[in-house]
Amino acid sequence: MSNLPFVQEVTGDNFQQVVIEGSRRQPVLVDFWASWCQPCQMLMPLLAGLAEEYQGRFILAKVNTEEQQEIAAQFGIRSIPDVRLFKDGQEAEGFTGALPESAIREFLDKHLPRPSDPLVEQAMQAISIGNTDQGIALLQQAQSADPANPRIPVALAQAHMLAGDWEAARDALDNLPPAEQEQPEVAQLRAQLHFANEAPPASELPALESRLQQNGNDSEARYRLAMGLVLQQRFEEAIEHLLTLMSKDRQYGEDAARKALLRLFDMLGDDPLVTDARRRLFNMMH
Repeated sequence: MSNLPFVQEVTGDNFQQVVIEGSRRQPVLVDFWASWCQPCQMLMPLLAGLAEEYQGRFILAKVNTEEQQEIAAQFGIRSIPDVRLFKDGQEAEGFTGALPESAIREFLDKHLPRPSDPLVEQAMQAISIGNTDQGIALLQQAQSADPANPRIPVALAQAHMLAGDWEAARDALDNLPPAEQEQPEVAQLRAQLHFANEAPPASELPALESRLQQNGNDSEARYRLAMGLVLQQRFEEAIEHLLTLMSKDRQYGEDAARKALLRLFDMLGDDPLVTDARRRLFNMMH
């Protein structure tokens, strides 16, 4: 057993208690290591130091893979060091290798509770019942108190988008740290901002549809109509128009249709529409 209060040695006898049940009270970081592993020896004091510094915001659980082979096999440990974070009784995320301290702090801060979390939750509840202005004010208050919380700029961007303030939403996303810029949720929001900026007013859509009926080769009308359809969440129709534009006029707007499709795929994520549209786009390009 470690002498440090926030570091525990884990075996088959106490894994359930320390890791699974313990993670229901606070996050548990499980470090799979071995005595022969040089990177493990470099990483272990770094993790222990962070556990002490964070003063109980997470527990570090050390699993010696040489002695606890059943646990290592259960979690498919193939190379070490292998670090897994558990929250609410479930494995949440992990990393392999001896990362630098800055990267580990970034990893931890993304998952650990923060003092501003209750204020953020209060803001999200206000937004969910339509009090967007109140939600934005609460989020701005939370950001002043906890400027390093990466969840706040994303929530602010979502709130500003609901309020129709696209510039403020873009500014909120621009304030995210570089590592957070690559998150799928951020890509989705940036895609939404793009379409909001490109889309014509809803009142113009009938006129654009009329232009296409008169001239099926009107690329500008087809592209603008597709942008407007995205904003109305008529995604299947928008995809059809963008694929048609690619087949008829690939060079329009410097390949605008393909770029718009890729942004739309980012925005829709795992939507079944994306699988078919990606296949058709791939076939069209090859």
